[in-house]
Amino acid sequence: MGRKLGLLMLAGLLVVLTACSGNNSTPAANGNGDSKGKTTTLKFFHRWPNEPRNSYFNYIKEEFEKQNPGVKIEMESVLNDNYKEKIKVLVSSGDIPDVFSSWSDSFAESLVSSGRVEDLTSMYDSDPDWAKTLVQNQLKSFTFDDKIYGVPFTMDGKVFFYNKKIFSKLGLEKPKTWDEFIALLDKLKASGYDTPIIEGLQDSWAVGHYLGTMNQRMLSPEVLATDYAVGTGKFTDPGYLQVLKYWQKLSSYMGPNATSVNHEATRNMFIAGEVPIHYLQFAELGYLKDKPDLEFDYFNFPQFSEGKGNPEGLTGAPEGFMISKETANKELAEKFVKFIVSPENAAKFQQDVGSMTTVIGAATKENSPPGTLEAIEVIQSAAETTPWLDNAVDASVADAFMRGGQAIAADIETPENVLKEVQTAAAKLQAVKK
Repeated sequence: MGRKLGLLMLAGLLVVLTACSGNNSTPAANGNGDSKGKTTTLKFFHRWPNEPRNSYFNYIKEEFEKQNPGVKIEMESVLNDNYKEKIKVLVSSGDIPDVFSSWSDSFAESLVSSGRVEDLTSMYDSDPDWAKTLVQNQLKSFTFDDKIYGVPFTMDGKVFFYNKKIFSKLGLEKPKTWDEFIALLDKLKASGYDTPIIEGLQDSWAVGHYLGTMNQRMLSPEVLATDYAVGTGKFTDPGYLQVLKYWQKLSSYMGPNATSVNHEATRNMFIAGEVPIHYLQFAELGYLKDKPDLEFDYFNFPQFSEGKGNPEGLTGAPEGFMISKETANKELAEKFVKFIVSPENAAKFQQDVGSMTTVIGAATKENSPPGTLEAIEVIQSAAETTPWLDNAVDASVADAFMRGGQAIAADIETPENVLKEVQTAAAKLQAVKK
């Protein structure tokens, strides 16, 4: 009797242990987390904690979990500069989220060089029906050594938006050259607009957007390719100094307080009709919708008469998602990325956020802010696209340009001294490379 009782107690203990083991099990072999009683956690890190994108990604998280029982999306987000620093630390330390957002071009390449970012080429090759839903010219910004390391989601371009009512009242036309642009700003000042163009120069990245475009217009592609590459840049071409001098001239039209306000504040000034011109991204069209009093149009950055770059180039680059090479749930991570970058959810992003995606047909006249379809055409037909400056060069060089550009605008530094700081930053990179 005692032996039977002991066996029964042992059997009961085994049942309990088996149940406990099931509740803390590793994910199912297929990576979908769909086995009863099992939970698969996928870590997702992005840079959009503000509205309306925050609500969109909360929806993505909840809907994906709903459609995939047993899956938990552990989501975290921080803003731009903090994100740049944190994702680099996570990648270098090996503590990488399963799925994370990334800028393209040199920023993405710096993460890929760690060897910890998954090559997604097979993801595209194995699912051609999904792959062909994307705007193909956006893939190159995530392609290195003929391998694709990311999935572009948003696409963008930077142009000068202007108030059509003001231009019409004063008989002004879109400028095509730098001299025409300066003459236009002088006319606006003479007409009572003390700040004819505005920018929130408190944000260093906003300075970089100007200087990156101006470098592209001024310098030859060959010079930029050499100087922008880590370890070979010298930035001794006289065109760089001319760009900084032109920046000094242009920023003088932005008013005395431009360096003490951010981009969001100055964008609101443009929306309110307080200033005639603002350098904006197409991604910001959503902020201009539902503003019946605002009539706007846009023009590309004017060309320099002495410029050697393509005057029809467009500054802008896609952003997208990468997958950790060390994830234990590659199949699920790919499924989650495809879920975000799908026609249905891209259309929802367009509707809720107002920004363009790389998913063909996601933007329609019904779900998009005015000007969106035209903007998509501009991006797709651009003669060439140039990445943001802080995506195109090493962070130390970008910082020298951007902080220096702020100092020039605040009239506390000269173009000559700023260029020396850029050259010093580049020289340090060469020393490390050697």
